[in-house]
This record gives sequence, structure tokens and C-alpha cells, in this order.
Amino acid sequence: MKKIAIVLLTLLFPLLSFGQFVPPQQQSQAEIELAVRKLMMATVMTNAYYVDSTNVNKLVEDAINGMLGKLDPHSAYSNPKDTKTLNEPLQGSFEGIGVQFNMLEDTLFIIQPVTKGPSEKVGILAGDRIVTVNDTTIAGVKMSREEIMKRLRGPKGSKVVLGIKRSGIKDLVYFTVVRDKIPVNTLDAAYMVTPTIGLVRFSSFGQTTRDEVAKAVSELKEKGMQSLIIDLQQNGGGYLNAAAEIASLFLPKNDLIVYTRGRAVPTQEFRSTGDNLFDGKIVVLIDEYSASAAEILSGAIQDQDRGLVVGRRSYGKGLVQRPVELPDGSMIRLTIAHYYTPTGRCVQKPYEMGNKEAYNKDVLNRLNSGELTNVDSMKAHIPDSLKYQTLREHRTVYGGGGIMPDYFIPLDTTQYTKCYRELSAKSILINANLHYMDKQRKKLAKLYPTFKQFNEQFEIPADVISDIFKEAEKQKIQPKDEEEKTKTIEQMKLTLKALAARDLWDMSEYFEIIYQDNEMVRKAVELLSTNP
Repeated sequence: MKKIAIVLLTLLFPLLSFGQFVPPQQQSQAEIELAVRKLMMATVMTNAYYVDSTNVNKLVEDAINGMLGKLDPHSAYSNPKDTKTLNEPLQGSFEGIGVQFNMLEDTLFIIQPVTKGPSEKVGILAGDRIVTVNDTTIAGVKMSREEIMKRLRGPKGSKVVLGIKRSGIKDLVYFTVVRDKIPVNTLDAAYMVTPTIGLVRFSSFGQTTRDEVAKAVSELKEKGMQSLIIDLQQNGGGYLNAAAEIASLFLPKNDLIVYTRGRAVPTQEFRSTGDNLFDGKIVVLIDEYSASAAEILSGAIQDQDRGLVVGRRSYGKGLVQRPVELPDGSMIRLTIAHYYTPTGRCVQKPYEMGNKEAYNKDVLNRLNSGELTNVDSMKAHIPDSLKYQTLREHRTVYGGGGIMPDYFIPLDTTQYTKCYRELSAKSILINANLHYMDKQRKKLAKLYPTFKQFNEQFEIPADVISDIFKEAEKQKIQPKDEEEKTKTIEQMKLTLKALAARDLWDMSEYFEIIYQDNEMVRKAVELLSTNP
């Protein structure tokens, strides 16, 4: 029977349809079919006759991963579970109970319920702890975060009973929550840095990002915004169409935003639809982790002389992936083209086929070479072939991978003390914030009814700082001298104040505080305040 199956598979294979797939010209259809027959026969024979039992799905996944692993660094395979997880942040929603949370001493601590979400509707509050989920205890049992998420999420309309421990109430309080679609917002912050300069920050380019940014910019205009900072620091990218849609909010109609070019696909141009949402001055912030769609947007703003770019050379991810959905819900993301900015710069940095390890060390290599702390030496060695002229003002911009900023801001490797980094890495700071807010949330809300009052008047109490150092001493963390201790305390106070603002309000307030110490934001404000 197994031999018959093998023969049937081999004979039937030439009849399989690949839709609109066009085989490469240098290989004949017969050569392709022979190669795929070999792969199929190897899979069937291994599964049928190997000395030990095998898992055919695992064999196929390993074969796909092996194939894609020999290509560029961004062609990849994801199984059905990972595919769903990867797509959720960009698709704009997932199904669950709707809470922002953190883990405090093996207990799920609710930072905020999602506004108008299913948990808020039944009365769950910030500061509540989820102890049980459908009679299963999840607190104090060292359950993994993934396992907890699995129990809380579920299809829209399904019910889950949560046992809640609430401050001031002895017994558990039980809530029946009906799961629903929970929006995933990509906009992190939108606020006025000065009376005339606004800032928007978003973490990725998803299906809803254009509308989120448009709404935020419109609201900032109503507050008097005349100039805008677009913060793309650590923005890993997302959908190409989202980048084009956001660029269209700021570029004149028909301006080229980006074009793609590949061997087997036609060249495609993306041009501005000219939405004209905002025509004031713009500065874009990027760093070495700004990638993909973030590079498309910053490259278009720079090449079209619509604004200035501040920061450090971006990541250099300029490869276009086409998602190929497989029957079991898994997916291949196959690279089919390169991105090019309006001046013709290829965004993709150099790479060696099949060598992902070296590719992933690129940022570390930049640090070790000094590029992240001093860009002048690198610019001096860029050949003329990688120098381009912007389209309106004919300024020099640079190719070779990533977007080179107009104004370089070096990475300050001494910004945070060694003591502060250790406190942060071991979660001492975040746990101190959670404990403090658990006890003081109601009091702080009464003392500071507005964020303006909080920002101007609030300071982290000395006993909180003292308790942090006591915990640090238990974990053998201590500053080397008084100078480091003083600097660490300054950094801790700013971070803890920002975290408290996040818990009382939202992420915009967090960034408004934490960016008081951000050199890129300061430079952007300087440029927008002085440039004509």
C-alpha cells in the first residue's frame, strides 16, 4: 500500500496547480517538477521506512526551514500558532478579556482594563489581581506567561470566570467576563512637547495605524500644533501599504513614496494620495532599530525634502515579503523584491545568503566599530556611487543600507549607570512601581486630578528609593560610589514617575515624562524652533 501511495503521489504531482506562479526563466518547468518530486519522495520514504517513528509534519517543516534558511535573512516559515501570534499586532485586534497587565510575584496584576472592553464593563479595576481562571489557580503557582495568556484568551462571545483579589476585600470577588474583540493600538503616544510642537510615536505599521495617526495629528492641531515630531525610534515596521498611507498624510499628491523591484514581479510604485492632513514642519526620529516600513516613511520624508531626519542610521531592512498561506494555517513569508526610496536608494543593507547569524550581529558590529557613537568617519568612506540628491533641495543623502539621518545623535552608552541597568534587568524597578501603585493609586488619583498637576508637583517618595536599594543589596547590586548612586537615583525617579503616570493615565503621559531626558527629542525641538 505504501508503494502504491508513493507511485500515485509521483504521478499526480505534475497535475498540481500553482495558481499564478511563474517559474524562473533560467529553469524549465520540467526541472522544477523533478526537484519537487525529489522533495516529496524523500518525505514519503522517510516517513514510511525510517527505522524509528517520524512526524511527517515536523519533517516537512524542517525541510521548509532548511530551504528558506539558505536564502535572505527575512524569508521565513511560521507554524499555525506562531502565524496567528505574529499577525495579531498588525491586524488591529485579538479576542480576549481586555486588560493591560504585568506579573508581580507570580500574580497577574492589572495595570489598566481596556477602555470599554469586556473586563471594564463588568467592573474589573486597575490594581486587581487575577487569582483564578475558571476554577484553575494561576497565582503563586509559577505558571508561564504563555499558559496564562492561553487561559485568558478565547473566541469572541465565550465566557470566562475570573477570581479577583481586590485591595481592602478579604475574599475573592468573581466576575464573569464575555470575551470580545480587543483593539490593538499601534500608537504609543501623542502629546504637545511645547505649545506649538506636537509629537506622535507609534510602534509598528498595522491595519489601523493610519487612522490612529490621523486622529492624533488632528487632535494635536486643535491644541495649537504648528510643527510635528514623528517618533519612529525602535519601530520595527509592518505593512507597506500602511507606510504609504501615513506618508500620504504629509506629502503632496502624486509624490513618490517608495517603489519595489524584484526579479519575477513587476516594479510597483507607491505615490501619495495627497490627503494634506498637515503641512507644517516635520522632524522624523529614527535609530538603529527603526526598520522596514519605518524606513519607507522616513526615507520618503527625507528624499522629498518634506522634513528632516534625526537620529542614527536605521536598521536596513529593505526586502519585500509576500505571505504564502498554507492549508494548515501556517505561512511562508517569501522575499520577492527590494524597497527603493524616491531618490533610488536601496534600503536593504548588505547580507550573505544563508548567514543569518552574521546579519543579526550587524547592530553589535556597528557599536563595536564606533558608528553608533561617531558617524563622521563612516560618512567619509561612503563612495560617490552611494550618494544621492534629494528631489527638491538637492541635499546629499546616503545609500548603502538603512536611512542615514540629516542630524546624527550618538548613542550615549553612559546615559544609564551600571547600577540602574542591573536594577532594571532584574525587574526591581518595575516591581517597586507595582507595589507603590497598588498602595497609593487611589490617593494619587485624588491628589492629582490632572496630568498637568502630577507632572509639575509629583516626586517619588524617598522611602520608595530607600526600599529599592535595600532590595538591590539583597541581590548584591550596589553603586560603586556616591557619584554613581546620585545619578542612579535621578534616573530611577524619572522612570518611576513615568511609570506612575502610565498607570494613572496612559502611554502618552509616560513618554511625555520619560522623553524629558531624550536627546533626539531635544534636537528635534531645537530644529523646529529655529529652522525657517
